[in-house]
Amino acid sequence: MRKRLKAILVYFLFWIVFFAAARLLFILTKYPEASGFSPGQLFFTFRHGIKLDLSATGYIMTIPVLLMIPGIYFECRWFRKFMRYYTIVITALSSAIVVSDSLLYRYWGFRMDHTPLLYLRTPGAALASVSTLQVIFVAAGIILLAVLFIWVYYRFADIYFEGFGKIRFRFPALLFFVVIWGSLLIPIRGGVGIAPINAGTVYFSREMFLNHTAINVVWNVGNSLSRNKPAGNPYQFYDTAVARQMTDSLTAGRGSPARLVSEPRPNILLFVIESFGSAMIGPLGGDSLTTPNFNRYVKEGVLFTRFYASGNRTDKAFPAILCGYPSQPGHSIMKEPKKTQSLPGLVKMMNSQGYHSSFWYGGEINFANFNSFVINAGFSNVVTRNNFKPEFYNSKWGVHDHILLENLQDSMRNIREPFMKVVLTLSSHEPFDVPMKPVFRGNDELTKFRNSVYYTDNSLGQFLDWAKTTEWWKNTLVILVADHYRRNTPDVREYSEEVFKIPMLWLGGVLSETGITIDRTGSQTDIPLTILNQLGLSDNYPFSKDMLSSGPASFAFYAFNEGFGFITDSSSYIYEHKLGGPVLEEGKSPEIAGEYGKAFLQTLFDDFLQR
Repeated sequence: MRKRLKAILVYFLFWIVFFAAARLLFILTKYPEASGFSPGQLFFTFRHGIKLDLSATGYIMTIPVLLMIPGIYFECRWFRKFMRYYTIVITALSSAIVVSDSLLYRYWGFRMDHTPLLYLRTPGAALASVSTLQVIFVAAGIILLAVLFIWVYYRFADIYFEGFGKIRFRFPALLFFVVIWGSLLIPIRGGVGIAPINAGTVYFSREMFLNHTAINVVWNVGNSLSRNKPAGNPYQFYDTAVARQMTDSLTAGRGSPARLVSEPRPNILLFVIESFGSAMIGPLGGDSLTTPNFNRYVKEGVLFTRFYASGNRTDKAFPAILCGYPSQPGHSIMKEPKKTQSLPGLVKMMNSQGYHSSFWYGGEINFANFNSFVINAGFSNVVTRNNFKPEFYNSKWGVHDHILLENLQDSMRNIREPFMKVVLTLSSHEPFDVPMKPVFRGNDELTKFRNSVYYTDNSLGQFLDWAKTTEWWKNTLVILVADHYRRNTPDVREYSEEVFKIPMLWLGGVLSETGITIDRTGSQTDIPLTILNQLGLSDNYPFSKDMLSSGPASFAFYAFNEGFGFITDSSSYIYEHKLGGPVLEEGKSPEIAGEYGKAFLQTLFDDFLQR
C-alpha cells in the first residue's frame, strides 16, 4: 500500500510542477507586461494560484486513484501502461491550452476559457485570425511543452507505477483508498467551505495582469465549459423590480428627437467596419493619417463623438447594431439561435415597410453562428465569400474589401428602392494582410494594423465617391460604424474605454444638416431605435435609447469577459465581477454610474436567460 501512496504523491507533484511551469511560461511570454512588476509581486501569483493548481490536479487525479481501487483485489498489470497513455493525453491537451492561451491573451486580454473553442466549429475562419508563422510557433510550443513533460513523467514518475504488490489487509485498504479518492473533493472544491472555488478566488491585486497570471488556464477552460450555460443570474445586485425600474429610467423616452433625416422612407446603407476605433479617427482626437477618407467625409455628415461598441467581438456587435441587444459578459447571444430568433430586429421592421434587405460580407458566414443570426435577422438576400470565384479569395478571411465593394457597386447601378443593405468589412482584421503597398513603414503589429485600416478606408472612400454620383444617393442614409476596436499595446487593458470607443458617422443626401457633431454618450445598442424614430416608426427595444432625443439618459454600457463598463457624459465606472468591485472610477459621482450599470447588467442577464 505504501508504494501506491508514493505513486499518488509523485503524480500529484508532477502536475503541480507542470502548472507552475505553465504560469512561468505565461509570465515569460508576456514579458512586456510582466516586466512592470517586481519579482515579489510575480511570486504572489504562484502563491495565490496554487489554489487552482491544486483543484486542477485534483480533477486529473480522480481517474487514476479510482482505478487503483480494483487493484486491491485483482492484479492490474495494465495499470502502468494506462497511466502512460493517460498522462500523454492529458499533458498534450493541457499543453495545447497553455500555449494557445499565451497567444490569445495578447489579443483578448483575458485568460482562455470556452469562448475560443466555440470558434473552432469553423476552423478555417478561426485560423484566418493568425498568421502562418504564429500557427507554426504555437504548434512548436505545444509539441515542445508536451514532449518535455512527457519525458519528465517517464524519467521521474513512471517507475512508481510498476509492480504493485498484493495487499494483505484488503478491506481496510479498500476503505483507505475510497477515503483518499473522496478526499480529492477538498482540493477540487478549494476547501471544505460551502462555496466551491472559482477563478476569482485567486484574485489578490488591483492589477488585473497579476490576477490573470494567478489563474490556472487549464482549470479555467474546463470550468467555463462545464458552466457555459448558467442556471441563474450571477449578477444579482438589487431586487429584480428595483433593477428593472432603474434600467427603464435610463431608456425612457421624453421629448421629441431632432429631425436629421428629411425623407420618411430613405434607403439605408449600413457599413460595419472591422476594428475602426476612435483612436484611428483624426476628428475624434486620434490618428489623423490612417483614415483620410473617413476624416474628409466627417465634414459632410453627422459625427457621433462619444460612441461605444457594446462588446469586443464582431459577434457581439451585430445583435447590438441590428437588434438593440447589449453584449453580455462571458456570453454571446449570437451563438444561441433559439435566443436570437426572439430578438426584435431593424431588418424585420424595414422588410415590413416594403424594403428589400441584403447582407454583404466577404468572409465565412458560418463563423460564430453568423449564418443563423443573419437568417433570424430577416435579410432577403445574403452575399458571402461563397458568391465569389475562388480566385478572388486573396485574404485569409475570404475576399478583400475592395473586391467586396466593387461587387456591391456593380449591384447598385440599377437598384430597386427602398433598400436596406448591411455591409461588413474584414481586411482590417488580423493578420492584416492587405493587397496594398504599405503606407506606413514598419513590421510591428500596430504598423500592419494601421496599413490595413488605411486600405479599408481607401476602399470605402472610393465607393462613397462613386455613390455620391448616383440617383439613389439623394434618398439614402449611409451609416459608417465600427464593430469594435482592439488592444494595440500591452498596457491597454481588455476593459479599457479605448478598446470600446468607436466612431459612428451618418452621411447621405437625406440629411437635413451636415458638418455637425452629436456629443451625447451612446452605443451600438442605440442604433435601431434612433433610426426608427427618424422614420416615425416604433418597436420594442428595452435596452435601446434615441440618441437624438434629449429625453433618455446619456450613457453607454459595454461588456467584457468578466465585467462591464458604464460611461456617462461626466463619469466612467468599470466593474470586474471576479474582483467583486470596480477597477476604474473616474469623473463626477462614478458610484452612481456604477449603481445604474449594475442594475442594467442584472436586468439584461435576466432577459438573456429567459429568451
